[in-house]
Amino acid sequence: MANQTAIRRKLRTRRKVRAAAAERPRLSVFRSSKHIYAQIIDDTTGTTLAAASSSGLKTGTKTDTAAAVGRALAEAAAAKGVKQVVFDRAGYKYHGRVKALAEAAREGGLDF
Repeated sequence: MANQTAIRRKLRTRRKVRAAAAERPRLSVFRSSKHIYAQIIDDTTGTTLAAASSSGLKTGTKTDTAAAVGRALAEAAAAKGVKQVVFDRAGYKYHGRVKALAEAAREGGLDF
């Protein structure tokens, strides 16, 4: 039951984001118990433009690691020429690791 609720919440968020992402790529976040992953996706072509994950990073707490992933993603996006994105938090609360990743990506130059 809880899993179905999470899936519905994720799809509800994604439906709203895709409507807004017609002209901008989507910054999608996945949070596991150990790692956090982020990628910038162009939904019109279905391709990943830039990606970053915490699997190779160890910078203290999980929140610090998420901020490092956000900075790395912003650098990768700048290298590809992406400045504006739509933030897809995939049903996660905008709190903790997700918030740290988003704020670090903004500081790195992404606009959303």
